[in-house]
Amino acid sequence: MPLDAAAPRAPYVHHGSNAGQPLTRRDGELKVTGRATYAADHRPEGLLYAVIAASRIARGRVTSLDVAAAKAHPGVVEVLTPANRPPLGRDPDQKSGPFGFRIEVLQDDTVRYAGQPIALVVATSLEAATEGAALLDPQYEALPPRTTLESGKRFPAPAVGVSGQARTEHGDVEAGLAAAAQVVRTEVETPAQYHNAMEPHAIVAQWDGDRLTLDMPNQAIVMSRAGYAAYFGIAPENVLIRSPFLGGGFGSKAILNGPQVLAILAARMLNRPVKLALTRAQMFGPVGHRGRTWQRLHLGLDGEGRLTALRHHAISATSSFDTFLEPAANASLHVYRSPAISAETEGVRLDTGTPSPMRAPGEAPGSAALEIAMDAAADAVGMDPLEFRLLNYAETEPGSGRPFSSKALRECYAEGAKLFGWAARPLRPRQMRDAAGLRVGWGMGTALFPCPHFAAEARATLRADGTALVETAGADMGQGAWTALAQIAAEALGLDPAQVEFRSGDSSLPDAGIAGGSGHAASAGLALHNAGQDAIARLAEIAMRDPRSPLFGADNIGVVARAGRLHRRDDETRSESYADILARAGQAAVVGAGRMQRDEEAVKERAMYSHGAVFAEVKVDPDLGQVRCTRLVGAFAAGRIVNPRLVRSQ
Repeated sequence: MPLDAAAPRAPYVHHGSNAGQPLTRRDGELKVTGRATYAADHRPEGLLYAVIAASRIARGRVTSLDVAAAKAHPGVVEVLTPANRPPLGRDPDQKSGPFGFRIEVLQDDTVRYAGQPIALVVATSLEAATEGAALLDPQYEALPPRTTLESGKRFPAPAVGVSGQARTEHGDVEAGLAAAAQVVRTEVETPAQYHNAMEPHAIVAQWDGDRLTLDMPNQAIVMSRAGYAAYFGIAPENVLIRSPFLGGGFGSKAILNGPQVLAILAARMLNRPVKLALTRAQMFGPVGHRGRTWQRLHLGLDGEGRLTALRHHAISATSSFDTFLEPAANASLHVYRSPAISAETEGVRLDTGTPSPMRAPGEAPGSAALEIAMDAAADAVGMDPLEFRLLNYAETEPGSGRPFSSKALRECYAEGAKLFGWAARPLRPRQMRDAAGLRVGWGMGTALFPCPHFAAEARATLRADGTALVETAGADMGQGAWTALAQIAAEALGLDPAQVEFRSGDSSLPDAGIAGGSGHAASAGLALHNAGQDAIARLAEIAMRDPRSPLFGADNIGVVARAGRLHRRDDETRSESYADILARAGQAAVVGAGRMQRDEEAVKERAMYSHGAVFAEVKVDPDLGQVRCTRLVGAFAAGRIVNPRLVRSQ
């Protein structure tokens, strides 16, 4: 769907380069006026409503469900249980692809975590479906749940994250620790954290023969089609996913889950569209989360406070039936200079839902533990935490020795410290109080995140009326991607953003890859840039073959796009508009295609990360133990800023 449908265009002002301008959000007016259509807002004719009945125990099996009572409700149409669930096109206990997790779709009566779907009730209204689910009155045979490190089953990790190494070592860590003047040992436990975006998971599924239309929030719109198609034995091209607006995702909306598959199954079984929207409580089960970690770090230090070795060992929790391990230990591999570094992860199986990628998988809990350990080490050698980090600053990537593609962490430290007033911090703790008698603490830490790039495609169409259409099946989770991507496309075309129509959020468009890993703007943005350049090149070819054109006979290298016109480098006055060229050629439009393809060789040559420094103030009530964060200052080297307004809003 066009992004600007049903909304007046914002008053864009063009000042040279489009990228870098603080333009207002293209989707802003639709959202603040309530006209943005999210998945659960769709109400096709004949719509039925589905509600998940979720397990209230963490381990065991369901011994009975009162299906008769539920079906006796006047609004209930059907109840799906393990006894009557139709077959699927693939085994839900099999994994496939980077996000192919095992899912629970009523394959048996086993309960493997609290919140697991144990039945699906479909009714003519949401209220009837909710009441029908309550009437099921499930009975259980419960077993003791395994929810602690001691009760879970530990195992060697085959891999961490999606495909990361479970063990990495550079140098001789044992020798480095043995040679250290002192070794600082730190243990950190991080709790489970759950994706709970403003918009819960929701889906509206409609079948038309063997063609399936899904309105749903989705971070990998084109890639996801294959997974849904496999479950229902149809071609991926027969799946249309529409996801124009997402109310947050954090990683969970790139992954198939059981409730969605059950809703699609019910729609096919009943030959009517079915809507399912999870409740807030149901977000704590089948849709992924960040797993718990138990981390132990050993930092060897010489007499001057330099690292001689860094060992980071993590135990990451996963479910009893699948394996996704938070790659926390790997956060120590790329930050501080040390002649020897090791990172190792093992797993522990608990009776929870399966963890999954969640905003900065590994970096979030892993860097927290690393920074705590660095603070402990700074204290052990009597150094200021910032001074200690600068002493152990890495000019090249630790371990590999690769040069950084760019690194401005020293500048981040300096700017953040100045804005925060870090120079006034006393070295020893427990030295500051505020006027109310609360204890005041100042701390800081280093931020680092990789710069991933995903394969992506885009299309750009230059029209005879001087406007352009750019298309890619991207996802905007609320961060303003549609605005930023449109700016990138407009710059490539040499047009004002107001002249560019941007279409996205639909799987029938070119594949924009994954909106995740902070790589969407770089990936889809480069594809859009290349599509725009391709369209300009095709238009230039038309002009260079036309004897009536001032660009006739120019070579392809000497033609550039600027402000909606084609110019010759050898004579800037010889130019004409896109519309003139198309009109004379008798063409309504010219179409260009663009791709972003990851250059593996270039990635191997350099270490690519963004860097930052964060300074924090907390206040502690010594009598009640209450802790409040009262001030945060962050300085980040984030590369080229496409839209400063959007950055500030994050």
